[in-house]
Amino acid sequence: MNLIAQPALVMLLLLVSLAGLASEQKQRAADQEAGKWLALVDGRQYQASWEQAAALFRQQVSAAQWRQAVTSVRRPLGSMISRKLIAATYTNSLPGAPDGEYVVLQYQTEFENKQQAIETVTPMLDDGRWRVSGYYLR
Repeated sequence: MNLIAQPALVMLLLLVSLAGLASEQKQRAADQEAGKWLALVDGRQYQASWEQAAALFRQQVSAAQWRQAVTSVRRPLGSMISRKLIAATYTNSLPGAPDGEYVVLQYQTEFENKQQAIETVTPMLDDGRWRVSGYYLR
């Protein structure tokens, strides 16, 4: 390798490392905000969870629709026992959603009446804050 190519390679590696670090920081921030939002859902504070969700979420689902949907899904499961983050992916594009900054988080969750569930929570950067734009439980 010639001496001119080495500084370019070092710069490229540095940029890739910085991009990875920025992505990890966004994932951590999104996870922290998702945890606060999930605590509202766990506490059956459904109106507050709707109010704290991203504008995109609130535009697609009314507060009454959210309350009905989350109650029908979560109530039979009982209380949340444990939740562990198992995957986090930063992306700028999701199917059916406008381009933006998103982090898709997956948690392995144990409920009182269901030992193994996967919760997918998708915070998005909304007006400078990470707010949940989607929630899916299987």
